[in-house]
Amino acid sequence: MTLALRTSARVVATAAAIGGLATLAITPAQAAEDDTTVQILGINDFHGRLLPNSFSGDAGAAVLGGAIDALEADYPDSVFAAAGDLIGASTFESFVQQDKPTIDAFNAMGLDVSAVGNHEFDQGYDDLVNRVMAPYDATSNPYGGAMWEYLGANVRDAAGDPALPETWTENFGDIEVGFVGAVTDHLHELVSPSGIEGLTIEEPYVAANRSAAQLKADGADLVVLLVHEGATSTAYDDAVDPNSDFGEIVTNVSDDVDAIISGHTHLAYDHRVPVKAWQDEGRAVTERPVVSAGQYGVNLNQLLFTLNANGDVVGLETSIIPLYNAYDPDADVAGIVQDAVDSAEPLGAAVIGKIDAPLYRASLAGGDPGSARGAESTLGNGVADVQLWATQESGAQIAFMNPGGLRADLLGKADGNRKTYPSDVTFKQAADVQPFANTLVTMTLTGEQISDVLEEQWQPEGSSRPFLRLGTSTGFTYTYDPAADAGERIGNMYLDGELIGADDTYTVTANSFLAAGGDNFSTLAEGTNVADSGRVDLQAMVDYLDDNGTLEVDPTQHAVGVTGMTDEPVAKGDTVSFDLSSLMMTGPGDTLDKNVKVTIGGKNRGKFAVTNEQQTDAYDEQGTAHVEFTVPKLPEGDTVIEVTGNKTGTVVRIPVTIGASPEPAQCTVDYTIHGTWPNGFISQVTITNDATIGVNGWDLAWDFTAGESIRNLWAGDDSQTGSSVHVKNLSWNPIIGAGDSVTFGFVGSGSGPAVPAAFSLNGNQCSVS
Repeated sequence: MTLALRTSARVVATAAAIGGLATLAITPAQAAEDDTTVQILGINDFHGRLLPNSFSGDAGAAVLGGAIDALEADYPDSVFAAAGDLIGASTFESFVQQDKPTIDAFNAMGLDVSAVGNHEFDQGYDDLVNRVMAPYDATSNPYGGAMWEYLGANVRDAAGDPALPETWTENFGDIEVGFVGAVTDHLHELVSPSGIEGLTIEEPYVAANRSAAQLKADGADLVVLLVHEGATSTAYDDAVDPNSDFGEIVTNVSDDVDAIISGHTHLAYDHRVPVKAWQDEGRAVTERPVVSAGQYGVNLNQLLFTLNANGDVVGLETSIIPLYNAYDPDADVAGIVQDAVDSAEPLGAAVIGKIDAPLYRASLAGGDPGSARGAESTLGNGVADVQLWATQESGAQIAFMNPGGLRADLLGKADGNRKTYPSDVTFKQAADVQPFANTLVTMTLTGEQISDVLEEQWQPEGSSRPFLRLGTSTGFTYTYDPAADAGERIGNMYLDGELIGADDTYTVTANSFLAAGGDNFSTLAEGTNVADSGRVDLQAMVDYLDDNGTLEVDPTQHAVGVTGMTDEPVAKGDTVSFDLSSLMMTGPGDTLDKNVKVTIGGKNRGKFAVTNEQQTDAYDEQGTAHVEFTVPKLPEGDTVIEVTGNKTGTVVRIPVTIGASPEPAQCTVDYTIHGTWPNGFISQVTITNDATIGVNGWDLAWDFTAGESIRNLWAGDDSQTGSSVHVKNLSWNPIIGAGDSVTFGFVGSGSGPAVPAAFSLNGNQCSVS
């Protein structure tokens, strides 16, 4: 038995755990003499991971090449195919040389065909077709030369014509295998819109069905869809959910598509999806494989199709093959990798400055840094600070940074050991954080537009991620209400302690990806006075550290959730109550507050405990506190509730209006029930005038609460409507002087009499003694 078959057998349990190994029809070992076995090896989302990584299981390019050698030796009729994102967001050795080492490595492996992924468009459509896909030339195109066919059947130009090759075929004797490639139709959200200007992206299944029909008409026996879109989990039900982006593709591709190799979501799965039309036809194989190999060269998908002399599929075997240390490295690929390392090493080892503490991306509960793009992070805010600094000559006041543009934590040589900071930072470490080479762009936005940008952190329905928390530069803070309706979530924004008005204008910095409306931040594309600095984001970090020596970590939260506050004025004695969220950074060892101090109008209202628990969802509500206090005596007018973190120094400002204090009670009433009997009682009432002037002609009003009524008033006039009672002017004392009292009594009807809760004297509230 060959190495490849031993490996396949060894990974059956793994494949079943990851996504399931389906029931076989006719296996290659059972194939008839004139049958043909076609092997398709699939990979996705390699992202320039040239070197092995024992922690994450990345096999490295050389071992990947060795696996291809061994598996294709077992099955000579083979195609090595990919589902996109082979380049882009790469590790330093590849990134610093514009991914040329990765291109060369896949050329050496004999990659045949790939769908384009969103990262193939990182530097724009023109770069893809005129560098990456163009022939290598030492003078005119030293960083290109991909020798495989890149496919994008759903990428159309302004006229609706194909902007990229749609299909590719391979012949094995009388057997013809066709491939269709497509990219996620969310491409406009994931790359700089200016880089794909003029292109339209069809729904992948629409293009796939059109191209698959043409392939079949032209004689293809087998059609494989390579699509850069994927399931959101390894569960079968997610892959076939028609309400999801990927499930829409899986459930709508035509009967002409024999297999789907997918990517984009970096998950490994191996599903079989029944095709009713194939069942009705009585085919030997009635299920379509729907597979993905995960990410970074950890695995390969292996699909073995057995076709008879008529070109019918009569057997199918699929598996997920783990690669780390499973194959001997390919010598040619290993040489390319080593050359890349040697070329990058002197550049990457250069120390460019220091950081005073580690800067982490955000994480979900139980996840690694970077697992959450919906939470605030020290790294996101730190990079925004650098980009603000780099554009100050252009008048920049606020900077935004997209979380997806941060591809590694910035830990320096100390590698997260907080006892050994400040730490040197190398060029490679900085480059790993920002590998996209975006330029920094400034623009003018109104306060209302800035609020709209922040609102766009809640992504449109159906987006690949529901929420993206922008990194923001120090000095810019805002509140939001996570429970508010869409479009009304953003509260008050401040810059250096000054409230930002809707009509005020500010100069804002964003990288070129964001500035063009990337990640659905379309309002940024509406800015005026737009100016591209030409300064690359990575170079801005290098220059900052060269000029300042050290990048300091800001532990404060710039965005804090406030729920339960209203715009109504408050006054002395009122109770103010609200909830806070997003008080917690999520990096290992990040500074956290145990409590927050609250003041209103400068007067201390106490400390309130913070609960620091990481979340498992995509939003930023970890770090919570409940605040409740009584309003002290303050001057009427506008003031601020200020919340300050005891450790981080986070400051939350909530504008509030102090209204007029309620008028003090004008009188005091003593209402005494002296005796009761069945269905009757006797009461005595004393009124004291607490005002500074006398009351000439008085009317005391109250409401009975137990069905009582006055039967006999000893003196004065009484009237009663329902439960409401008025007693007026005792005949001998119609005037109650300032500070004086008057007493009257009455016999009442009703059982279970009660002391009324409220009285008023001539319409003024009285207190009850």
